[in-house]
Amino acid sequence: MKCPFCSVDDDRVVDSRLAEDGVAIRRRRECAACNSRFTTFERIEEVGLVVVKRSGEREPFDREKIVRGVQSACKNRPVEEDQVMALVNGVEESMRLLGRDVSTEELGLAVLEGLRQLDDVAYMRFASVYKDFEGADDFARELKMLVKSTAPKSKA
Repeated sequence: MKCPFCSVDDDRVVDSRLAEDGVAIRRRRECAACNSRFTTFERIEEVGLVVVKRSGEREPFDREKIVRGVQSACKNRPVEEDQVMALVNGVEESMRLLGRDVSTEELGLAVLEGLRQLDDVAYMRFASVYKDFEGADDFARELKMLVKSTAPKSKA
């Protein structure tokens, strides 16, 4: 680390502390040449997430697109903003954990799964756009899949 006062790259760490609610480390340093003290911050550098569209086009992940889509699906529903943000955070984190480029299909299915657990109507709204419903039959088929549940097997 170069000293901001004399540009020498010989220093020692005097103190280290967690900062910014634990997402960074604050380091107090002292220059070996001029004895000046300065502060540095160490943070995790997030790798940019890339989304591969159906056309094969690649674009950077845009969290705001997911937020807008989920908010639109949840409009006038009993869903709080913090629930929407938690869903979006979960989707983004699950995509990052894949450790590779993600397809729009994987992204859409992750949002659908989150909405399925959050609100049935919001799920149907999002599914109708995402899956490009063309008529009432598409709604009926998706609704049937949504409410379909299997009873747990009993241990005999």
